Amino acid sequence: MGAVVDLIADLGESFGAYRMGDDEALLDVVSSANIACGFHAGDPRVMDSTVRACVRRGVGVGAHPGFPDLVGFGRRALEMTPDEVRTDVLYQIGALSAFAAAHGTRLRHVTPHGRLGNLVVTDDEYAEAVTDAVQSYDPSLITVVQEGRLAAHARSRGLPVAVLGLADRAYQDDGTLVRRSEPDAVIHDPREVSERVVRMVTEGVIRSVNGRDIPVRCDSVLLHGDTPGAVELARTVRRELVAAAVRIRPLTEVLAAKNGAAR
Repeated sequence: MGAVVDLIADLGESFGAYRMGDDEALLDVVSSANIACGFHAGDPRVMDSTVRACVRRGVGVGAHPGFPDLVGFGRRALEMTPDEVRTDVLYQIGALSAFAAAHGTRLRHVTPHGRLGNLVVTDDEYAEAVTDAVQSYDPSLITVVQEGRLAAHARSRGLPVAVLGLADRAYQDDGTLVRRSEPDAVIHDPREVSERVVRMVTEGVIRSVNGRDIPVRCDSVLLHGDTPGAVELARTVRRELVAAAVRIRPLTEVLAAKNGAAR
């Protein structure tokens, strides 16, 4: 069986009169969407229209909960108790689920945004709090995250996990991401990004910021929608994956195919 992967993008990040990203163009590229739930970005009108657009194109809908930090776009660390993390994530999943139901679909996955998404990779308290929220709401939801503590906690409870690979972010030697405040944390050249993604999907490795090839499992490739040239980059990545005989499928189909092959 050839390689198969999901392409996913962070969408629905506009707020009120402020527009961010070209969601319509990205929806023609991706197979799944992480939709902001109103805490770090998005609002009820944006959530509604984004879910509607996903349903129209057959794109899988997922919740993208983040810290309550509109000013910092959810990329600043907040000191929160595990119960605050749990209830904030549960609140956001529930809010987006209402719009999904209104448009005749359901949530397929949950992936934490920004700084919360970074912390759950290394911090057990944050990871367990997010796992609690997902399990209590719907244990069939796929947790989409980099390898780390959240993936481990979710698997230990029998929850489905999809490992996330980041197309345009630099990796440390230990598999964590280079902080955005560091030089060259975000890669902008479409050719370089697409080459990295193809290797990640077909070979299971990625070149770290220090020039080492490190192992990276990848069920879903994240394409950021808020960076300059995001649409061109996303189209290039998809084109090069297809040229490498990689099949692009929704997340549920990717996991089903990989689980079937592993038996």
